[in-house]
Amino acid sequence: MDAPHPVMTLDEAECRELLAQEELGRLVTRVGDVLDIFPVNYVVDGGDILFRTAEGSKLFELTVNDAVLFEVDQHTDTDAWSVVVRGHAHRLDTSAEVAAADELKLTPWIPTLKYNYVRITPTSISGRAFRRGSEPDRYGVLAY
Repeated sequence: MDAPHPVMTLDEAECRELLAQEELGRLVTRVGDVLDIFPVNYVVDGGDILFRTAEGSKLFELTVNDAVLFEVDQHTDTDAWSVVVRGHAHRLDTSAEVAAADELKLTPWIPTLKYNYVRITPTSISGRAFRRGSEPDRYGVLAY
């Protein structure tokens, strides 16, 4: 019996399920030729991703260019996976939006005040799962 392929493509439903199980991801922003990456704790709300942030470079960059990448991954000794969300981010502006976000109990991991909620609305979600193991023989030398 053949072992499963070590790299498997995840469908969107599998990706969304994995996103909902985790709390820490990486936000990638781009302003001009400059890319930045920020770790953020998050929650999934419906099909969107929400995180909180203070005033600063992250929030500023999202107002300059709302196109973002968001990546979450996880691994064990035997398996790993990675999910990438492409989408658009916007700060929640209305009191109704903020009140609804407050109900999600999203709290900062570090003791700082973060008054701004940001919602990422995905345009695409992709992911892969990996079976971990030893590297195959690189040079193809067969024993006699």
